[in-house]
Amino acid sequence: MTLARMTSMASMSRAALVSGAFVELADALVGEYDVLDLLRTLVDQCVVLLDASAAGILLADSHGNLQVLASTSEESHIVDVLQREAGAGPCVDAYRSGNVVTLSDIEAEEARYPDFRVAALSQGFHSVHAIPLRFRPRTIGSLSLFRREKGVLSDEDAIIGQALADVATISLLHERAARESATVNEQLQRALNSRVFIEQAKGVIAERNSINMDEAFIRLREHARSHQEPMHTSAANVIDSRIII
Repeated sequence: MTLARMTSMASMSRAALVSGAFVELADALVGEYDVLDLLRTLVDQCVVLLDASAAGILLADSHGNLQVLASTSEESHIVDVLQREAGAGPCVDAYRSGNVVTLSDIEAEEARYPDFRVAALSQGFHSVHAIPLRFRPRTIGSLSLFRREKGVLSDEDAIIGQALADVATISLLHERAARESATVNEQLQRALNSRVFIEQAKGVIAERNSINMDEAFIRLREHARSHQEPMHTSAANVIDSRIII
């Protein structure tokens, strides 16, 4: 077998692995959407595909505070938790800056990341490649690729890692947008339902007291405020004749 043939087969094998990783990520989005399953799939595939000993995800909550959502090992989990609690480290900086942060020799970073350096070395890691989970201007977290050897990721590994992070980021943002949209729709529907109750109650109060609808609304609102309850609750009580206004 020629060298060219062997190289071609190795290239096809890597391509098949990469393709399979994206298929598995897509499968995690089918049916019941599970964010934790997606993130665990992402970090697992990073270790399979890339020159990484372990991987982890830091994801920002609704208040912008980072949380450790996935890790491939207890060692990487410990290092990510320390970064989160200290508010300092390459993965934290990748989130804050929106840029890739690479440390080819963690041992040499005593001045820049002293606490991270101690934690990472104690867990056997000597280099790290931190990728922001970023889509356009929005950054929602970071993906950390830990290595037990010194040095940087190859250009090919860095590109594949970024592509995997991008797919996960877009999926997470889509899920958040859908959830936020559903919340807005629920709030709107509750408001519409409340308005129906209030209009009906205004009619009851107006007819009972021979007053116009504006005055009926004022009385209903005053009752709700004086009893410290939502106006739609007072309205429902009026309609059911539990109170007389």
